[in-house]
Amino acid sequence: MSDTASQVLLGSGLTVLSQPLMYVKVLVQVGYEPLPPTLGRNIFGRQVYQLPGLFAYAKHIMKIDGRAGLFKGLAPRLCSGAIGTIVHSKVLQQCQEDDQAEEVRRNTKESSLEKVIKETSQEMVARSAATLVTHPFHVITLRCMVQFIGRETKYSGVFSSFVTIYREEGILGFFAGLIPRLLGDILSLWLCNMLAYLINTYALENGVSTMTEMKSYSQAVTGFFASMLTYPFVLVSNLMAINSCGLAGGLPPYAPEYNSWLDCWSRLHSEGNMSRGNSLFFRKVPAGKRYVWEEKRFH
Repeated sequence: MSDTASQVLLGSGLTVLSQPLMYVKVLVQVGYEPLPPTLGRNIFGRQVYQLPGLFAYAKHIMKIDGRAGLFKGLAPRLCSGAIGTIVHSKVLQQCQEDDQAEEVRRNTKESSLEKVIKETSQEMVARSAATLVTHPFHVITLRCMVQFIGRETKYSGVFSSFVTIYREEGILGFFAGLIPRLLGDILSLWLCNMLAYLINTYALENGVSTMTEMKSYSQAVTGFFASMLTYPFVLVSNLMAINSCGLAGGLPPYAPEYNSWLDCWSRLHSEGNMSRGNSLFFRKVPAGKRYVWEEKRFH
């Protein structure tokens, strides 16, 4: 119990610190560009037109809403993090206890690959359960943030937001964008763990101190690689969570009314926007598009 409590406290602290970054990221994912491109230099020193990065975007938000404006949507996000940590811990513990009982009954020794598959399966169940339980808070978080675009106040509190979504969209409204989010989480987890296993088993030799140290970092490296590959699922999930919810950021001209998350994926892919919001630094101007000042977006 103490371990779970410490995880909740640590997670809450990291959530507060990362809130401005997520806020800017979500607005960029929607396609909202309040500042026009400026002439700057890329990582190779060449002069190119660039979109404002994280700090310029955050400064713009503070200019309008003050420093507190960078923390819109923090309350439901904290709720999501705390509840998710508890659910994940309880479900994972139950899975491990059930597996230990099964091992005692079978009395057989498993291979390293079987162990990785078993642990990954347990983690998948725990993460999926946590995501399912906390997704309504995730939806509210996103909608609180996107209100910046149209200056709405429709989602102003956690409880009132639950009432608003239930009244206007029913139970399904709380789970908008859930499927691509779950798929992305599951794919990312399996990619990360299996790649780490392959690297540790076949690419790095045992018994060498430097190799042992490298193995400790392989999980982080493969995790980053997996998150990059599955980013489109994150983008599609977030866009579906705000689509057609009555906010300016979820309606034309920022977003068409998507029929499903597959329709959203297809349109983003055809427009070349599958990585929109993935990077908040050295942001390139979209090729073949012009900046529309009145709409604060590219068309």
